[in-house]
Amino acid sequence: MATVTNELLARQLRERRERLETALEEAPAAPDLGRLLQEVDAALERVNAGTYGLCEFCHDPIEPERLLVDPLLRFCLDHLTEREQRELEHDLQTAARIQRGLLPPPDLSAQGWELHFHWEPAGPVSGDWCDVVRKDDGGLFFMFGDVSGKGVAAAILMSHLHATFRALAAGDSTVSELVERANRAFRESTLSPFFATLVCGRATSDGHVEICNAGHCPPFVVSSEGVKTVDPTGLPVGTFYSSSYASRTLTLVHGDTLVLYTDGLTEARDRGDTEYGAQRLARTLARARGLAPRDVDGTCLEDLAAHLAGAPKRDDLTVMAIRRTA
Repeated sequence: MATVTNELLARQLRERRERLETALEEAPAAPDLGRLLQEVDAALERVNAGTYGLCEFCHDPIEPERLLVDPLLRFCLDHLTEREQRELEHDLQTAARIQRGLLPPPDLSAQGWELHFHWEPAGPVSGDWCDVVRKDDGGLFFMFGDVSGKGVAAAILMSHLHATFRALAAGDSTVSELVERANRAFRESTLSPFFATLVCGRATSDGHVEICNAGHCPPFVVSSEGVKTVDPTGLPVGTFYSSSYASRTLTLVHGDTLVLYTDGLTEARDRGDTEYGAQRLARTLARARGLAPRDVDGTCLEDLAAHLAGAPKRDDLTVMAIRRTA
């Protein structure tokens, strides 16, 4: 993985060098362009010397997610200057505010539907993502996913997916067509080690939900008949450029609830390293049948807290409940 990532970053550095040379031909007196070219050349020299990605102070590897965001980095987090630490902290705070601003309101309703979600990053920013768009026909278009990795790199890719789906959701594509187009856009603009699992769906005013699951945790449908899962219908987004995606249509009646979640819930571990697990989540949801979406989410979080018994959460966590009210 590290070798593949370094090869991709080296290619990115060479591409940057070509663009900088072109820009310098057009504006030879621009001092910033010359400085950037020197930094890129120095990074390429480290690639050739086999020291690329190593901190120049302690010689330990620089955090991979930081390198993917800025391939010119020369120091790990432990050896930033005081000024660099302040700048990084400020940037993370700004990124966190921007990311929270991209989220929809936590409670939404449309004709025959009500929805609530809980979003909880493990650090300042998150690779988890969700969005909801009200459609002109009174229904809801929802997107819910998890970008591979953690930290700043995952958060940037999450924002990229958010913008992509917002743009595509404005059209008349089916859910599966939208995911296919998003997959191509994501694959074209993202380094290959990254991918995203996601669920995309459209809930219409007559109670139907068209849903496409691109390699994400299987959602649950909670109804009077019990708790059932909705299996994946395709590979994670970004796996292959030409991936095709199928969708399936569910019919929910009054009181039925669709529950989406990320693996920060089911893969959470207590101090004895016991995983929370999908089976325990299913049992918890069975007890929450008939509750409002906010209370469904709250019941899940309370049961997770009981399982953890004070153990720290190590991953981003998002859960969303969509209830049929008509």
